[in-house]
Amino acid sequence: MQHVTILGSTGSIGVSSLKVIRSLPERFRICGLACNSNLDLLSQQIKEFMPAAAAVGDINICASSKFRDLKSLYKNVEFLEGESGIRELAGRSCDIVISSIVGSAGLAPSIAALEGCKRLALANKETLVMAGDLFMKLAAQKGVELIPVDSEHSAVFSLLHNQKRHDIERIILTASGGSLRDYPAEELDRVTPEIALKHPTWSMGSKITIDSATMMNKGLEVIEAHHLFGLDYDRISVIIHPESVVHSMVETVDGAVYAHMGVTDMVFPILGALVWPEKLRNSFGRLDLARVGSLNFRDHDSAKYPAIDLCYAAGRKGGNVPAVLNAANEIAVHAFLDRKAGYMDIVKTVEETMSRVKFIAQPGIEDIFESHREAVNTALSIIREKRI
Repeated sequence: MQHVTILGSTGSIGVSSLKVIRSLPERFRICGLACNSNLDLLSQQIKEFMPAAAAVGDINICASSKFRDLKSLYKNVEFLEGESGIRELAGRSCDIVISSIVGSAGLAPSIAALEGCKRLALANKETLVMAGDLFMKLAAQKGVELIPVDSEHSAVFSLLHNQKRHDIERIILTASGGSLRDYPAEELDRVTPEIALKHPTWSMGSKITIDSATMMNKGLEVIEAHHLFGLDYDRISVIIHPESVVHSMVETVDGAVYAHMGVTDMVFPILGALVWPEKLRNSFGRLDLARVGSLNFRDHDSAKYPAIDLCYAAGRKGGNVPAVLNAANEIAVHAFLDRKAGYMDIVKTVEETMSRVKFIAQPGIEDIFESHREAVNTALSIIREKRI
């Protein structure tokens, strides 16, 4: 029996993780659950899985009568409060931590998780975008097995297994192209949140859906892949694949291309991360290529998706720049969703923020957090000034 803690249990990855664990009661037991504020869903999860501890990040929610009632209802569960409570839960001893807190808020808990777990199933890409060099070094020092959960990186991880690294020419990350892949480029300045949130393939949270529309998400995955697999940026490519059947590909030096295909459901990379290197028969569905009919691929348009080139530039420069890019993007996306900025303002805000925040070539972890804070304030100022 392996004990699992889920950070971000009420989000889409957390819910899918519990779906997988529910199907394997003889293999896994939940020892910890953490969420930000969704007490209704957390209460259901506690009732079903009865963890030893649960953490709630939002301090205002922790001060509510609803939270007090929850604690009274489950007296055998230890409740931890605030961001510090989530970090404490993350760092407790267990076999596997699934890190799926959305955005930059997931970095500190991911770092804390390295103290107590044997395997970290990483679904928070910002951990490696913001602090990739530091995090990979710390994970190696702690002897923690790091398994990616993002569908693209999970696919690459599987494809690289038993491959000699000197045989690898490049990895190819596929992208759906997001909700705007067929939208006329000359009309992008008219895009509203309602239009951008209609993802054609995946069902995700609002922030990551907008990141998919701009393809900032794919650019962040390029940075993540660089750290996970130790490849130079010139050996990481992005290609649009509308069907989202091929999750990633690996090209070897002899010109062969190996593709990882599967159903578009996050339960599969989660299952893979939990049981690696095993392969388990499951009831989550099978890919029917005859029903899919055809697979299409095309290059991404840098003019339509400038976020990708911006991410490559940030990754190549390194230092604190990726953390600055990530922070500015979080602010700009939320400003767009709140109708305080236009769709075209998202990348412009990120680029302007990167130019204003001081560059640190070899940041420590506190430098990363400070750069994040500075970038947040800078991006907010840019949006207020409308100087974009």
